[in-house]
Amino acid sequence: MSNLNKDTLFLVFKELQDDSKSLFSCLMVSRLWCDTSIPILWRNPWSYSDINYTNKSYLFIILTRYLSDDIKKFITERIHLDSVVVKSLQFDYLSFCRSINVDTINIIFSIGSPLAYNKFFMQQEFYSFFMRKCPELKYLDMSSIKHQIFYFPEAKARLESLYELKCDTSIDSSYFYGLSQFCQYIQKLIIINIDTKINHGIVKLIEVQKNLKHFEWKDDFDDDLIENPYKEVFRALEKKANSLNYLKIRPFYIEYRLIQEALINFYKLKVLVIDGYLFIAEEQLEQLRMIAYHELEVIKVDYNQLDIISSIIENSGRCLKKILFKPYDIVDLDDFDDVDFNKSSLNFIRKVYENCPYIEYLSIIFPSSKEHFIEFEKLLKICQNLKSLLIVLWNRDEVETYEKNGEELLKILIRSAPTNLKEIRPGDEFKFSLESLEDFLEKWRGRRALSIFTIDPIYIREDYKKLIDKYKGDGVIKNFENLHYLDFIKYCDNAS
Repeated sequence: MSNLNKDTLFLVFKELQDDSKSLFSCLMVSRLWCDTSIPILWRNPWSYSDINYTNKSYLFIILTRYLSDDIKKFITERIHLDSVVVKSLQFDYLSFCRSINVDTINIIFSIGSPLAYNKFFMQQEFYSFFMRKCPELKYLDMSSIKHQIFYFPEAKARLESLYELKCDTSIDSSYFYGLSQFCQYIQKLIIINIDTKINHGIVKLIEVQKNLKHFEWKDDFDDDLIENPYKEVFRALEKKANSLNYLKIRPFYIEYRLIQEALINFYKLKVLVIDGYLFIAEEQLEQLRMIAYHELEVIKVDYNQLDIISSIIENSGRCLKKILFKPYDIVDLDDFDDVDFNKSSLNFIRKVYENCPYIEYLSIIFPSSKEHFIEFEKLLKICQNLKSLLIVLWNRDEVETYEKNGEELLKILIRSAPTNLKEIRPGDEFKFSLESLEDFLEKWRGRRALSIFTIDPIYIREDYKKLIDKYKGDGVIKNFENLHYLDFIKYCDNAS
C-alpha cells in the first residue's frame, strides 16, 4: 500500500467515504495519505453517524477561520477562542465540501455560544461565505433551517447543481417556493412529514423537478391528519414516472386507491419499499395483481399479502435481486385459513424460482409440509445467486415439530444451498439440536464461511457456545448471534 500513487489511493479511499474511522486512520499514515484522504473526508463532513459533533471544538475553529475579520473579532470578544481562531489552516477544507447539514452545523456553532442571536449570526455569515466558496452544492439536509440561503447572490449557481435534498414538512411553504426557482435537477428527494397539513411548497418543488429518480416519504407524527397530503404529493410524483426508479414510503395513513393508482404508473421502478399496510379492499386486488415493473430489482412491502407480492414477482422483468418483508407481519396469517395460506405460500415459492434467477436476498415463510420443503429445496437449486435467507415457518404452535424442522432445514442446506449463500436467519420454529448442528457444520466445512442469526436463546447455552466457537476458529462460521426479534428482522430494512 505504501507504494501506491495518489490516483490509486484516491480510488481506494473513495470506497471508504462513509467510514470516518478508517479515513481518520488514513490521515496518520503519511503526508501523501493525508493529502489524499482529506478531500474525501470533507466532501460531506457533517453526516458521519459515529461522530459526536457536540464536542468537536476543532470543527468550530475551522469554520470560524473562514469568516471575516469583523466576525472573528465578534467571536473572540464573546467566546474567548482568540488563541486558536486565528491559526492558519493546513488545508482549504471548505473547498472540498459539497454538502450542508443544517442540524449538524447548528450543533457545531452552538459550541461557540448558547445564545440564539450569536448562533444565528455566525450561521448566517457561514452560509453566506459557503455559497461563495463552495464550487458546487450536491447534498443539502435542511431540516430546522432558519436561513433563506437562496437569497444569497451566489445561491442560484450553487443550488442548480443540487443532487440530494432532505427536508421536513414543518418548513414554511414559501421556502420551498424559493428553492423551486433554482433546484430543478434534484435526483434524490427525502421528505419527513411531521405536519398534519399539506405543505403546498413541497408539492411545487416536486412538480418542477426534471430528473427525479429517488423519492422517499416518511410520516412522523402522532396526531390525526387535518388535511390529507398524499393526493397532491402523489399526483405531482406521477408526472415524474419517466425518471423515477426508487420509491420508499412509510405512511401513517393513506387512501389505498390513491397509492394503488400511483403505483401502476411508476413503470420504471427498480426499488419499491412500502412500510405499512396499504392494500385491503377486495375489489382492488385484481388491479393490483396487474402491476408490472420490468426493471424492478428490490421489493420490500411490509404487512401485505403473499399473493400480492407473488403477482408483482410474476409481472417483474426477471431482474429481482431482493425480496424482503417481515414474515410474521404477513396479512395472510391472520386473514386466511390454513388451506388458503398453504396455497398462497406454495405459490410464492414457485413464483420466486420461476421468475427470479438473480435473487440474492430473500424473506420467505411457509408451513412445514413435505410439499413446501420440496419446493423450497427446488428454489435453492435454481436460485444460485442467493446470498442471504430469512426463513420462517408458520406451524400454528406445533412446538413438538421444531427440532424436526431444524434437522430438515440443515439437511436441505447441505444438499442444495447455493455456493454464494453466506447468511441464514432461521425463525425460532427451527430448533437445531447440538448433534444435528455439529453434523451440519462439519459437512459445511470447505464452503463459504456462514453467518447464522437466530432468535432462539438456546444457543447461548455453554455447550452450544463451545461448539460454535470451535467452528468459528476453523473458519466454518463467520458469525453466530442470538438476536432480539427487532434486530432479527432489521435485516429487511438494511438490505433495502
